[in-house]
Amino acid sequence: MSKIVNVTLVGVGGQGILLTSEILARTAALAGLDVKKSEIHGMSQRGGSVSSQVRFGDCVYSPIIPDGETDILVSFEQLEAIRCVGMLKAEGKAVIDTRKIVPVTVSSGQQPPVENQDELLASLYANRAIMVDSIEQATKVGNTRTANLVIAGALSKLLDFPAELWHEAIRTRLPAKLVDINIQAFEAGRAL
Repeated sequence: MSKIVNVTLVGVGGQGILLTSEILARTAALAGLDVKKSEIHGMSQRGGSVSSQVRFGDCVYSPIIPDGETDILVSFEQLEAIRCVGMLKAEGKAVIDTRKIVPVTVSSGQQPPVENQDELLASLYANRAIMVDSIEQATKVGNTRTANLVIAGALSKLLDFPAELWHEAIRTRLPAKLVDINIQAFEAGRAL
């Protein structure tokens, strides 16, 4: 792989974005690639925006992905996908959770809600997004807290890493008692 692959993960605090980006970075490293990662936590503990950028290839000099240079945008909820569409390359792909989280500024009346959110999302990502109901899949696995691994599984279909490398990255990052259910969630995402 000579080209650098740029992946941006976005969502709100508590959705497992940073864990998912760490698993992606470990998977790329296990594949023998140079990896750089950056994170922006914002007000993550209060449900604010969180983003992480992962870059990998033969030689990566910076962890920062310029706007319009993301190859794959992974959004853990719909409003962040709408907000971050400018980060994606014209030919880029997206993995978007169907989950809708109402921001505090909207629920408190400080900002109006986004009108026609589904239609807007469809027009922004026409034919270049995989839509994932992570909560439904995680519920089928038996633990809604594994929704981020469902998203990781869907993401894995857009990358050339074997599932075994993803599994190894999951094993090295999670406590042993959580590995099996998280790998099941990951595989549920891959199967979508």
